[in-house]
Amino acid sequence: MAEDVLKSFLTCQQVHGLKLVPLEDEVHNVKALLKPQLESLKKRRNKYKEIYDTYDNMAQHCKKQLEETKRRIKAEFDQLHKFLIQEEEDRMAALKEEGKQKSQTIIQEQENIQAEISVLSEVISAVEQDLPQEVNAAFLTIPRDLLSGSGPHPLRGGLVDVAKHLGNLSFRVWEKMREKIQFTPVILDPNTASTCLVISEDLTSARYKVGPRQEHPDNPERFTVYSNILGSEGFTSGRHSWEVEVGDHPDWLIGVAKETVDRKDGLFASPENGFWCLFHYKGGYSNGSGKRLNLKKNPERIRVLLDCGRGEVSFYDAGANDPVLSYRGTFSEKIFPFFSVWPASGAQTRDVKVCVCLK
Repeated sequence: MAEDVLKSFLTCQQVHGLKLVPLEDEVHNVKALLKPQLESLKKRRNKYKEIYDTYDNMAQHCKKQLEETKRRIKAEFDQLHKFLIQEEEDRMAALKEEGKQKSQTIIQEQENIQAEISVLSEVISAVEQDLPQEVNAAFLTIPRDLLSGSGPHPLRGGLVDVAKHLGNLSFRVWEKMREKIQFTPVILDPNTASTCLVISEDLTSARYKVGPRQEHPDNPERFTVYSNILGSEGFTSGRHSWEVEVGDHPDWLIGVAKETVDRKDGLFASPENGFWCLFHYKGGYSNGSGKRLNLKKNPERIRVLLDCGRGEVSFYDAGANDPVLSYRGTFSEKIFPFFSVWPASGAQTRDVKVCVCLK
């Protein structure tokens, strides 16, 4: 059919007085011109097919993410609900206990008052009987305090301390809740994680997965060559700080990366490529230019300080507060926390983890 179209087109050229050439030669020439373009079109079609398949994988992955995220949200709120229910039960129990104590106190006071009333009634009866007559010895034995006392006073604090139970109730519960809730200054973004990284449910730690890679879609955000991952929030201004627990893990990179770093070709994590990192590899430390760093000891926790305004990234041994490495540059775009984790081998620390703090 395509050859018939070509012949028809060439016939039209002949009819309109164009330069004539043998039909077979012209068909051959046109085919020669179209052949490389045809290869290009096939490549484009294959690329569209790849992207189509990627979208299909992304759609399936989105369904899994939705279900998993629902489960995690429910688990988080279940914990909060349990906390609030327990708080309610504890405070109701405290109120009930106070009510019981106040009731017992009032009953005891009433019994004491009743006993006093009985004594006074007897004395009054005796006095009334003896007053018209001569005072006898029994009258003289009446305690003088009964005759001169001013009487009892109501017990203070006999009512339920409503203010103690209701005053700033929500705020006090929130403060107690805050003591139990942890805050993480950096949250990992699983959509950027290499398929050889396993991310914790709370999105604060990453571990290298030995064995077959996980089946995640090759979305544009994901690192595909090295075992890298970014933080979920980027920065364009201000000062920011976070700490990373590395323990005795042998191989890792920690630092920052600009948003537009290449995530598919496996570029070296250097400042020239948009990465500013501290390297730990085979027991040694270095910067992004391969320069070895001499540290007095191996830090178990690294503090990262990012100053966007000054274009500075600094690394410290968080335990000793000793400076380790510092970069100066110009940040013209959004900067993200960056992590790369390799196999832990025989180390006790298998996860590189962003440290939490009380908020």
